[in-house]
Amino acid sequence: MLRPPSLTRHRSLTRALPLARPLPANRRPPGPALLIAALLAMTVALSAAAFALARYAGSARLEAELRDRLTVTRHSVVTEIDRFRYLPALVGQDARVRSLLADPGDPGAAAAANAYLQTVRDLSGVDELYVTDAQGLTVAASNWNRPGSFLGQNYSFRPYFRGAMQSGEARYYAVGVTTGKPGYFLSARLGPAQAPGGVAVVKVDMATLESTWVRAAEHVALADPDGVVFLSGPRNWKYRPLEPLAPAALARIVAERRYDGLDISAAAPLTGAIASDAREPLRIARAALEPDDWQIIVGLPEAPVLRSAWLLAGLAALAGLLASVGALILWQRRQFTLLKLEQNAVLERRVAERTVALAHEVEERRRAEDELRQTHESLVHAAKLAVLGRMSAAIVHEVSQPLSALDNTLAAAELHLARGTADKAANSLGSARGLLRRMQTMVRHLKSFGAKQKLTPPEPVDMAAVLAASAELLEPRLRELGVSLSLPGTAGLPPVSGNAVRLEQVATNLLLNAAEASAGAAPVTITAALKLTASGLRLTIADRGPGIPEDMRERIMEPFFTTRVSGEGLGLGLSIVRTILEQSGGSLTFAPRPGGGTLTLVDLPLHAAARARVAGR
Repeated sequence: MLRPPSLTRHRSLTRALPLARPLPANRRPPGPALLIAALLAMTVALSAAAFALARYAGSARLEAELRDRLTVTRHSVVTEIDRFRYLPALVGQDARVRSLLADPGDPGAAAAANAYLQTVRDLSGVDELYVTDAQGLTVAASNWNRPGSFLGQNYSFRPYFRGAMQSGEARYYAVGVTTGKPGYFLSARLGPAQAPGGVAVVKVDMATLESTWVRAAEHVALADPDGVVFLSGPRNWKYRPLEPLAPAALARIVAERRYDGLDISAAAPLTGAIASDAREPLRIARAALEPDDWQIIVGLPEAPVLRSAWLLAGLAALAGLLASVGALILWQRRQFTLLKLEQNAVLERRVAERTVALAHEVEERRRAEDELRQTHESLVHAAKLAVLGRMSAAIVHEVSQPLSALDNTLAAAELHLARGTADKAANSLGSARGLLRRMQTMVRHLKSFGAKQKLTPPEPVDMAAVLAASAELLEPRLRELGVSLSLPGTAGLPPVSGNAVRLEQVATNLLLNAAEASAGAAPVTITAALKLTASGLRLTIADRGPGIPEDMRERIMEPFFTTRVSGEGLGLGLSIVRTILEQSGGSLTFAPRPGGGTLTLVDLPLHAAARARVAGR
């Protein structure tokens, strides 16, 4: 490297002058240990405050959602029950039921009542209906002609019978002692309290409500007055008490045969276990459901709240660390500046003691230092401009394609609005928003090309979906060029390893290059096919263009090299494609196509899990 003459004279002068004495110990700048400790303490405090605030806000949202879930669950349960509340009393008003209660021994009256109850069951959708006499003996039932019929069974021990006889109506949830099938029993007394003729009972199957919770994977449950869960979304909650049962409660459950055939006493209480499932802790909320004195239990996972809190705390810690690094850099620069100023003052005092000739050399030395510093600053500034220029060019190149599609989409939306087809206009606007989001993601990835940072872990990518997305993005441009794209069926191929957005950039660039190379006077079709190879998955794009000369196949992937007319291309597409493929472990090659044109070959490695499956075949 050539040096300016002034710098050479400066180095000679430095050898001639004695070295400056080190600064006294009491004048040296203090170490940064105290500053670092203070900045770290502030960062920890900021992260802790962010975590606490995020957790508080997330807990408040979770509590609000739990209250909403309780309200919705209460409404659904009450609605399921209330639509059949009228039915027992209505059945008791029928003349056939009254006739049977007046003469229980009349076979004709019993047959008529059975047929009536069967018809009401089929029309209303309840599980079963039956009528008992004043002693609790069933005299008519909708399942009179089925196995496990209620006819002849005595249910005087059931609370719904005793409650109806005493109060006029009652409700009770239990497992059927005859059928073994659980249900909700609605009962009404038939006749006056002084001389009741019997009790009409409707059995409602609530399994539909429970199956809805199970399918939706909801942590929802209903518990009876003694705290035994009888309906639940989680399978392992059902028929287990919330807390250990008192002997009196257990004796009452056994006497009423509430859960006939189930050993409730041997069921492990849900104490503590209800607040968690097999994967993560739950936040539990309860509410009473009148008039049955039931409990509604609703749970929601707490993990999303904690994840959000930790994420915000991490971001706060990262911001604090960045601010700390910036503060340390500024502090060190200030200390170095002070030190340099002091050393210059010492040097100037010594130079002042020299001869006039030596003072002239010192002046030359200062001028050389200024020139060197200005040269260094100019080089740094030029390097920054080069990086910014390349990034800006890449962004312009990559965004120009979605902008063209966005322009066509918005134009279609204007036409739809002018024609009054609001639904099609809404679809076009939705597509436009998707293109904007895609451009934002594309720009975010392009910004990371020039930075020295760790790549994100590879993910499984469906190349068939990538090709479909690229085809959708390029559809307006292909139509403009008069080129159609053929995508043969590629179902069942294993995923490759990489990033979906970046691989979509690869496919978009290569398909557009092939389309523009094939464009001509007559319509033409380019093809893109996927094939499983021994080393991974190969994407082959066949165009009908003039081909690539042998001497240009290597140079064509150099940055800013283009064969287009000036202004029509930046020469960055294939360079970006090669960079993305190298980061993903893939490769890009070109070969002549038989019959004219070019074959673009992209080889991509399979994702680790897919590679293991393919190897095990």
